[in-house]
Amino acid sequence: MNERFCELKLKYEGDFTLPPKHEELQKYAFEHMKQERKSGNVGYYDVPHTHRELVYQASAKLYKTTKKLSKSIDTVVVIGIGGSSLGIKAVESLLSPLPGEEKKIIYLENSDPVDLKKSLKKIKKEKSLFFVISKSGGTIETMSIFKLVLSRFDIHLDSNEKNRLFIITDKDSVLSKFAQKFDITEFNIPLNVGGRFSVLSAVGMVPLLAAGYNVQNILDGAACMIDRFFGGRENHILEKAAFLTTNQERYPINVLFGYSNMFENFTKWFVQLWAESLGKIDKDGNRVGLTPIGLTGAVDQHSFLQLIIEGPRNKTVTFMKINDFETDLCIPDFSLDFIEKTNFVNGKSFNTLINAQCDATKQSLVQVEVPVDSIILQHVDEESVGQLLVYFELLTSAAGAMMHINTYDQPGVELGKVILQERFQ
Repeated sequence: MNERFCELKLKYEGDFTLPPKHEELQKYAFEHMKQERKSGNVGYYDVPHTHRELVYQASAKLYKTTKKLSKSIDTVVVIGIGGSSLGIKAVESLLSPLPGEEKKIIYLENSDPVDLKKSLKKIKKEKSLFFVISKSGGTIETMSIFKLVLSRFDIHLDSNEKNRLFIITDKDSVLSKFAQKFDITEFNIPLNVGGRFSVLSAVGMVPLLAAGYNVQNILDGAACMIDRFFGGRENHILEKAAFLTTNQERYPINVLFGYSNMFENFTKWFVQLWAESLGKIDKDGNRVGLTPIGLTGAVDQHSFLQLIIEGPRNKTVTFMKINDFETDLCIPDFSLDFIEKTNFVNGKSFNTLINAQCDATKQSLVQVEVPVDSIILQHVDEESVGQLLVYFELLTSAAGAMMHINTYDQPGVELGKVILQERFQ
């Protein structure tokens, strides 16, 4: 990748000033992350580089299998939960407004029977591809919904109907063995890539490719951020992680405030990444963690902002905004009787309005001494989305290293699975 391409498409604004002693903590975390990458135990660092070949292979497989289907495909159905779906939703929400010929994506995630019924009614089998995603292969929600799909749409595994099925799982998992037995097209997740860090692997890239998105550019953007970070050009990530972890008792709650509806699913992805990675028992047996909250501006200015400003001073806030929405939608320049006080925005674009609201909210928090920073996208494209995903993954790994925890396991979640199984025995 050349240096010209590797220009960062995100602008970071923040000043988390720390005493000089914290420089050692930053150096420790940086060396720890380099060792994680070198050891091969944490694979997400290299996925943006290694998965370019996967894109070409997946494209060929998708073409070969869908060619066997008699009717055109306009819908991609994702059967998965948590790390198997949240990343896809985050990317789709950011990129779907862009002009293109993308297919509709329907998510079958939760075991909520009402929502499942509504979602199933939107699916036409003859126009759909189904992606079953589970790293372990035994996720109870995913497998239960998969059975429901096979039954509801009368998909027989010994017929050509199986060509509309795709399996994404770990190599040699129970789901992988199922796919091999019935000769269902399969894509594997690297064993060293955890579910919540897997969006840039086959988990996210294959369904998004099937839906018509330029996943190669997403991977290129992510690779750019990885290269810049390990090249020592994105040290603000380490600085922010040091501030958050050394102040975790004072500021245990971290708010991500995205000023666009396009960020709503991204903040949900962040909540899982941050909470499941950092809520742990550390090496000394202490219960530690940072609590994520995802907000959408300007909507949540009318709900949560009051708590941030006048409630407990225990939160940091990161703002995300888009400089150029690439739309010319404007506020009409006329007055309404009795509500003339709103006329000061007449003639302004909604692009200008929402960003002014973001800036004003940020300034209000600065004035009451709430720690804030900003991530600004000049505009939304595939490369910037790839960089944004990796930014938060790197921040999470840096924070985990500084907290002396295993960032990549989730024993608390596994306990709940065991209890659930016991209830049905």
